[in-house]
Amino acid sequence: MNLFQQQQHAFAQRHIGPNEQETQQMLQTIGAPSLDALIDQTVPSGIRLKEELEVTQPMSEAQYLQTIQHISEKNKVFRSFIGQGYYNTFVPSVILRNVFENPGWYTQYTPYQAEIAQGRLESLLNFQTMVSDLTALPIANASLLDEGTAAAEAMAMLFNHKNKDHDHITAPRFFADENLFKQTLDVLHTRATPLGIEIVTGNFQTASLDESYFGAIVQYPDSQGSINDYRTFIQAAHAVQAKVIMATDLLALTLLTPPGELGADVAVGSAQRLGVPMGFGGPHAAFFSTLDEFKRNIPGRIIGVSIDAENKRCLRMALQTREQHIRREKATSNICTAQALLANMAAMYAVYHGADGLKNIAKRVNLLTSTLAKELTHAGFNVEHNHFFDTICVQVNDANALRTLSEQQQMNFHYVENRVTISLDETTTQSDILDILHVFARLNGSDSAQAHFEDDALLHHIPGALTRTSPFLTHPVFRDHRSESEMMRYIKQLENKDLSLNTSMISLGSCTMKLNAATQMMPVSWGAWNGIHPFAPANQWQGYQFIIEQLENWLSAITGFTATSLQPNSGAQGEYAGLLTIRAYHADRSNQHRNIILIPISAHGTNPASAVMAGFKVVVTKCDAAGNIDVEDLRAHAEKYKDTLAGLMVTYPSTHGVFEESIREICSIIHDHGGLVYMDGANMNAQVGLTSPGNIGADVCHLNLHKTFSIPHGGGGPGMGPICVNEKLAPYLPGHFGIANATGKSISPVSAAPFGSASILLISYAYIQLLGSTGLKQSTMYAILNANYMKARLEKEFPILYSGKHNRCAHEFIVDLRPFKQSAGIEAEDVAKRLMDYNFHAPTLSFPVPGTIMIEPTESEDKGELDRFCDALLSIRKEIRDIEEGKSDTSNNVLKNAPHTQAVVCSSDWNRPYTREEAAFPLEYVKNNKFWPSVSRVNNTAGDRNLICTCEPVSAYAE
Repeated sequence: MNLFQQQQHAFAQRHIGPNEQETQQMLQTIGAPSLDALIDQTVPSGIRLKEELEVTQPMSEAQYLQTIQHISEKNKVFRSFIGQGYYNTFVPSVILRNVFENPGWYTQYTPYQAEIAQGRLESLLNFQTMVSDLTALPIANASLLDEGTAAAEAMAMLFNHKNKDHDHITAPRFFADENLFKQTLDVLHTRATPLGIEIVTGNFQTASLDESYFGAIVQYPDSQGSINDYRTFIQAAHAVQAKVIMATDLLALTLLTPPGELGADVAVGSAQRLGVPMGFGGPHAAFFSTLDEFKRNIPGRIIGVSIDAENKRCLRMALQTREQHIRREKATSNICTAQALLANMAAMYAVYHGADGLKNIAKRVNLLTSTLAKELTHAGFNVEHNHFFDTICVQVNDANALRTLSEQQQMNFHYVENRVTISLDETTTQSDILDILHVFARLNGSDSAQAHFEDDALLHHIPGALTRTSPFLTHPVFRDHRSESEMMRYIKQLENKDLSLNTSMISLGSCTMKLNAATQMMPVSWGAWNGIHPFAPANQWQGYQFIIEQLENWLSAITGFTATSLQPNSGAQGEYAGLLTIRAYHADRSNQHRNIILIPISAHGTNPASAVMAGFKVVVTKCDAAGNIDVEDLRAHAEKYKDTLAGLMVTYPSTHGVFEESIREICSIIHDHGGLVYMDGANMNAQVGLTSPGNIGADVCHLNLHKTFSIPHGGGGPGMGPICVNEKLAPYLPGHFGIANATGKSISPVSAAPFGSASILLISYAYIQLLGSTGLKQSTMYAILNANYMKARLEKEFPILYSGKHNRCAHEFIVDLRPFKQSAGIEAEDVAKRLMDYNFHAPTLSFPVPGTIMIEPTESEDKGELDRFCDALLSIRKEIRDIEEGKSDTSNNVLKNAPHTQAVVCSSDWNRPYTREEAAFPLEYVKNNKFWPSVSRVNNTAGDRNLICTCEPVSAYAE
């Protein structure tokens, strides 16, 4: 390879951790003569690709940035007045630079290990408090995927609340007001159909609900901008024991009577306009708040307050017993992650502006909207509603002529037949109003327009009966950070409490916490990508069109499939969408009775939850003693259900970290009995370039772009879960009104926006383009190398569960810690907490096997970091041995007391039977770069017994 070719391939050397010398040392430890030989020993020859993967040639980082800049110029960023749930906003620079563009925030994982996640937990608690305050409902979660999904989750929650016996549904109907956002209504229909919910659409003012209804949803303000008083409707619904969801706007609620005070049971919506770019549809944080009676049914994550081992206040994710990996097919939602990074941005926006700042923004928007309405009325146009916040609905004789005139001025409105709605936002100026009026003047044949701008605080178009009087954001956190210095330090203070990839490796099995390279991330901040509305005309997003088409083709090639949909905006959403295509396939062949999905006992917990959501019945199959799918048990179940079998959900390599030799036979068994095979893409990082789902025999898979294809985890989101399908299922991929891509057989949308969280697709596009075909394959090989190297170093001291035919693991492996409970009273959680003292986040804890840890190092970690982690675990093994041999106390020891905070270690009151150095600096490397957990071990039980999910009074923080 000459110097110029080396430059073209340079990114692979930046992305992959071990260098050539380290590679040889690692292979020697493993006992493999070469990397190719290791792969041959690991991946069954029968499923290997016969030809090299061909997607694209690699690019240098400099060349890529030039290329993506050129592609971005194909986009046209017009001034957007489309609204419908998506609005321009100013992202405060202090938040953009210190949160959105900061790997200390965007490379964190979901905060399962609370002791090293107190920063983002506090920020997410701020988000919940903001949502709870603004909606006047007592409990909120820490975000959902988008407004449409949040509405669907609310509908499903109320359906299950009313109809506890799904075999005897007494109230199947759900009312949806006709002025709901269209994308929300479409997602509701998608969710309703498999569950047997009948959606009735109409006008809330004339609706007549009876006992057959379990719930209803209204928009506040509605899609035409009208502010309606829903009190009478809500009372009527409650009279027949139906609950009411209100889809609403957080900025509007600074001025409007909140849903809780109107009697609503649930409030949902998007926090996008609070400092998060439109991004052609996402990612954005949806919100969900409700009454206390639903606290154990609310979907997604809830952050709660607890105490630590020193009896001090701390935060944690509450009510984990609701989660899918525990409840499996009994789970009422498959939500596994959310939009934590974007929720943190919205929370920081509220912290920075405070109640007065938000209210002033809302007032400016409303005053400009009032001016626009007044002047258009004076010009002879009919503005339909007298009560509005930021959106007006105007009747026009020739919408096409108006569209032409507005687009000539690089402005977009929203058109519905002979009506146009115009939505203003934080970024709208008086000059914009004059430009809009000038377009309407030209529609009337005039060439001049003028406006008289009011600057008083009288909001004439907010009805008195719906004017907010209750306070909000009263906690000091929303008052104390007005200057940029204060805000910058607050963000940094929280960041310092959290361990992220800029501290050390995060070896979570099944989570693939690999490098998120800066070059991949940079374009997401560019206005040419993040300033486009998801419903903008197609000729304005040709740059996105280019990226989307190329990425779809690349992912189809990588998976060995025919077609790809980029719409699902999380892995669990991808599971759901993939299963819906299987459902549609069978229905299209009049095989609606095929409703059985086989799922191995080892599957990820979202699999059975997704299957139930898609209208299937779950039948669980066995694994053998080696952790593989029990083929004969599977065969017996396929034969038993041959007339009703819809398909199989399988993860490959298995959740146990092994390439199962029988996978092709497994797929054939399902096909021979009339079913289709859904492959969970969670472990795709061990397949790319070596094999593929299509090559193995699957029909559909989802991909976690936030795992294999390098989108960062963001502390619990965003993610993307596109689905790839073969020619059988291609006609059934999700459609969307925003892009008119439906085939006639397409399933309805699973996400609010046509391409889900479109702006972060750029990250995976960059990942593939920078690595090229050879780099992608090389990354997979090094993921397998790194895992097998760690396994080889650890297996002399720890039992390793499950391995392949040649004693090799795939890209991850399971360390069995159960024997130490018997020998030393040490549990897996003790090891997880002790790893924090060694500067490491624990691997995946007690999944898929209780009492174990699952380690996935990814290809991005060099030998030095792998060795530090192995040294830490081997040191912990010695600490356990000291307990086994009676050298350390069985209850008062470094593991049971872990993690050790700086406050505890530096306290003058040290009475533990080991030294401070043993507690805090157990190995030499820790002294060079110590990461301190900010709280001692969290008491989970106390937090669930006394559930507090909003910021408490200041007195609660007192020592």
